Amino acid sequence: MRRLKVLAVDDHRLMLDAIRAVLGREDDICLVAETDTGDKVVPLVGQTGPDVVLLDVRMPGMDGLAVLEQLRERYPSVAVVMLSAIDDPALVRGALERGAAAFVLKHVDPRDLAAAVRQVVMGAIFRPLDLVASAGGSASDDAGLSKRERSILEALESGASNAAIAEELFLAEQTVKFHLTNIYRKLGVSSRTEAVRRAYQRGILERPLSYVA
Repeated sequence: MRRLKVLAVDDHRLMLDAIRAVLGREDDICLVAETDTGDKVVPLVGQTGPDVVLLDVRMPGMDGLAVLEQLRERYPSVAVVMLSAIDDPALVRGALERGAAAFVLKHVDPRDLAAAVRQVVMGAIFRPLDLVASAGGSASDDAGLSKRERSILEALESGASNAAIAEELFLAEQTVKFHLTNIYRKLGVSSRTEAVRRAYQRGILERPLSYVA
């Protein structure tokens, strides 16, 4: 399996060390470069060809949003995951509107950082649960589920097996299992039945007329 290549950008060395330690435990992800200044990012992307850039939002000199705009213009195929300690919904929306594939808070569970890297490469949008809930958005609480995860959750509603879901969505069965793990974690459940029930309760899925809570 090809390892996903990541470039990390943060003006705090401690954060870079933490990212290196977290991703170093993943067999399918490798850190190909790191820098603590925004003006070095575009040249490093050209030199190392990463799949994903982990990009700090607030940095002296050229900040992360300015770097993000340059990357979207020069390297649109590279997924950018914004990192921030600031839980500001307006900042999240601004980053996503500029083309960020994900927005991850720095107090995230380390396992979620690796998951975000994998998800954005597969085309999913990853947003922190607490910010999604506080940002207003739609009337229903989507629990921070990506579009792909919602599709899989809808397939669960029909009782489809992992193999059937994989065939329907043109995914590998292992990928479906990976998404199910994330769905269970985000909904705070441990089974397919509980996931569907919780989705009804939170308005993520529309309740059938015959449904009894």
